[in-house]
Amino acid sequence: MMKKLLLFLCGVLLYQTGVAQGFDVNHVDVEIHIHAEGYFDVIERYDMDFSQQKHGIFREIRTSYDLVNAEGEQEKRKIKVSNIKVPGHKYSVDPNFIRNIQPQFQIKIGDKNKWVIGPQQYQIRYRVDNAFLFEESQVQFYWNVKSTDWRAPFHSVSFTIYPPEDVAVDLDDFFVYSGYVGETAESTEFDVSYVDGAFVGKSKPGFSSNYGDSVTVLLKMPPNAVKEIKPFWPFWSRYGWLLILSAFVFAFYWIWNKFGRDNQVVATTSYFPPKNIDPCMAGFLIDDKSDTQDLIALIPHWGAQGIIRMEHIPKKNMFSKEDSKLIRLKPLPEGSPSYEREMYNGLFGYDDGDVEPKSVLLSSLKNSFYTTMNSAKSGLKSEAQIYYDPKARKIKKQTILGIVLGGIVLGVTFLFTWGVIAAFAVVPIVVILLVLSPHLVKKNPTGDEMLSDLKGFRQFIRVAEENKLKMLLEEDPSYFETTMAYAVAFGMFKRWASKFESLNIEPPRWYSTTSTAGFMSMNSFSNSFSSTLKSAQTTMISSPSSSGSGGGGSSGGGFGGGGGGSW
Repeated sequence: MMKKLLLFLCGVLLYQTGVAQGFDVNHVDVEIHIHAEGYFDVIERYDMDFSQQKHGIFREIRTSYDLVNAEGEQEKRKIKVSNIKVPGHKYSVDPNFIRNIQPQFQIKIGDKNKWVIGPQQYQIRYRVDNAFLFEESQVQFYWNVKSTDWRAPFHSVSFTIYPPEDVAVDLDDFFVYSGYVGETAESTEFDVSYVDGAFVGKSKPGFSSNYGDSVTVLLKMPPNAVKEIKPFWPFWSRYGWLLILSAFVFAFYWIWNKFGRDNQVVATTSYFPPKNIDPCMAGFLIDDKSDTQDLIALIPHWGAQGIIRMEHIPKKNMFSKEDSKLIRLKPLPEGSPSYEREMYNGLFGYDDGDVEPKSVLLSSLKNSFYTTMNSAKSGLKSEAQIYYDPKARKIKKQTILGIVLGGIVLGVTFLFTWGVIAAFAVVPIVVILLVLSPHLVKKNPTGDEMLSDLKGFRQFIRVAEENKLKMLLEEDPSYFETTMAYAVAFGMFKRWASKFESLNIEPPRWYSTTSTAGFMSMNSFSNSFSSTLKSAQTTMISSPSSSGSGGGGSSGGGFGGGGGGSW
């Protein structure tokens, strides 16, 4: 028994040592003025005695509470503390956005370059909003004049509470609770009176309030004694950020619809691609992007023109890999666009007038040709601008800038007003809008005309019937060979080639493979060339990998939770 008692006493001693911070509060006087407009002003005056050298004190004020309203419903309450002042002392306060995202904040008082010891006085002033409890029959002011988490003993507490003017209240409406949190019996440790329109209380001799104890006052006032400040729209106070983000997204949609959306064009079925449009440009105009497949389409385009020949090299054994060889037969025609010449020179070197065949293995392009591909994509995009409205390009740049700046402003505003979740929600919205912003392009009348023809031809590739293809082949036996490059640019080569498999036509002679002996069918050509295209796309864009690392109340039950200590 004696052993248990000693352990208990040691535990109490260690606890008090950990909590105590080298000072006592000889007396605290709290003065509160309740205003009918819906807020109250607090003045806290402390007489302290430091037994150890300290820089000063800190005051913590809790701002987030979980309540149960008059209807028994759970309510999360966030009170607002403002107009903070500490006359005669240096002090610092957590920034507003910290107060918004954390359940309590700190007022730090003192000078890091100075030490204090012995008797000290501090006064803290602040205003509190949204800290009344409104019920149908009454309004409650419920406040901890001394909160639980002070790291020092309090030897005397007094308070003066001023209700709003002309409010009918008396001592029967006022309650004081003290002791551990949850104590529901009215305190017997205070003398309370109602003098000159104010409730005045003072602790009795021998009073002591330690860490974990609180002193709480509860004043019940008539309905409408204090104005209830409600948000104009309750949804706004919690989820207004959703409406603002929705408006932000809608603004982007409106800009796209007005300045970036192509005019509606009628896709009239066409059996041929538009004249003077190569497959690269056709692929760009159909989706407003310079894709890898747009430029890969140059291989069948050059093959049909007799500029190159292509040879598929299958695996020789289980340890080898398949490959393909491009053989240059003649130079590009004069006046070829920049992106086409970029690709040609990247494959075979710059034209030096030599007419001898040159060849290149696709495997040799790995981790090196991507720079050429990127440059050719930029050239394709640049030359395609003749089909687009220049005003739309200007609007696009302004919109991207607006998305970035708007995202920053919204993020900061949301953090201060609605907290971290709302601020973080801005990030994915901004990222999505930036990803969509390249679509803020609009074609001019010439571009609309081209798009109409291209959509018509793409539709024909999708739905072409065998009889119609037979007629086209009778008129032009090379019809498939001259159109397949466009199907490649549209990403529809397999679909297009499959429509010719039953027509007994000869595959393009510029393509060959040693994996088949003798005559190559359209089916084997389609399978082989599709595999080659896939390999070419992967190889041509590959890059070296990088490396890197009462009255229904209780003690401690009111607003004004928190505490303080020394530093």
